[in-house]
Amino acid sequence: MTTLLRTPLFDTHRTLGARMVPFAGWEMPVQYPAGILAEHRAVRTDAGLFDVCHMGEFEITGPDRNAFVQRITCNDVGALEAGGVQYSAFLTPQGTIVDDCTVYRFEDKVMLVVNASNIAKDWEYVVSHKQGANVRIRNISDEVGLLALQGPRAEAVLQPHTETLLKDIGYYHFAIGKVCGAGCFISRTGYTGEDGFELYCRSQDVKAIWDALAAPGGAQPIGLGARDTLRLEVGYALYGNDIDDTTTALEAGLGWIVKLDKGATFVGEGSLKRQKTEGVGRRLVGFRMAGKGIPRHGMPTLVDGIAVDIVRSGTMSPTLGYAIGTTYLPVSHAKVGSKFQVEIRGEKHDAEVVKKPFYTGGSVRK
Repeated sequence: MTTLLRTPLFDTHRTLGARMVPFAGWEMPVQYPAGILAEHRAVRTDAGLFDVCHMGEFEITGPDRNAFVQRITCNDVGALEAGGVQYSAFLTPQGTIVDDCTVYRFEDKVMLVVNASNIAKDWEYVVSHKQGANVRIRNISDEVGLLALQGPRAEAVLQPHTETLLKDIGYYHFAIGKVCGAGCFISRTGYTGEDGFELYCRSQDVKAIWDALAAPGGAQPIGLGARDTLRLEVGYALYGNDIDDTTTALEAGLGWIVKLDKGATFVGEGSLKRQKTEGVGRRLVGFRMAGKGIPRHGMPTLVDGIAVDIVRSGTMSPTLGYAIGTTYLPVSHAKVGSKFQVEIRGEKHDAEVVKKPFYTGGSVRK
């Protein structure tokens, strides 16, 4: 039996009464006693605090660092200034997605943040593409602690604990400062559609920061269950569900992070140029159920009675009050308003393609 990894906050979660579950090789809190619905609403209306220490971080230094990251990611790192953050992806030569990632550009280095489930795979990918580049690549995942403070009151909760002026940090930008006296990268980013911050610190400093931010009057602890419903409402992709190594960035609606004209060759570029010229055969769509059925990952989706894909992500939306999901449909049936069916426990239920994001009322500052 494989031993599950634990974040520095494992004992804290247990003390708080969290229900712990296996996730990407880690033992993580799926929910706290308040429950997923209450946690979801706390982030939409107030402030929530997430333990995301399981995420992976790679540090790249050396004179070729920016050119190297240009080659292994599809977005344009050249468009980033120091203090800038960028959503991007690693691609296969066929243009399918190895992983989605976040790029942080510093004056003297680049940091790549990757999904917990893909740390080993991504590390192998990054190192295998070094190809003589004058860079040093370090897997700093075990050294870094990461908390996400999200919600319309996130800034108000965090500001008393840092001298950094949070109002001056723009969306998808970060500042180097201190939180509770500990060195941090304070990033105005998140996975919820709400305003908020992701705090990168030393792993040994995570507990003190968590305790300060989650103190009475502060943020409510939030588990993986609400993290998933929050991100789905705003249409953010989850690797392993909505995107994987069988889906291309263009099929997944991520063409906006593929910079075919950035002036640097990158892995998968040729395949995506061809696909852009020829067109995609399917698209990732958002849908809502017509009735009471709730779509779950893996359920068949059917067009004219023929299975075309599976539900990639699905839930009952706590904010909207109806069931939503994602699936890949043939381009001919991917337009808003198109009807298809989801097979739920052997019965076919009607669904309709709708515009993403499902929810647009978040407090995120863009």
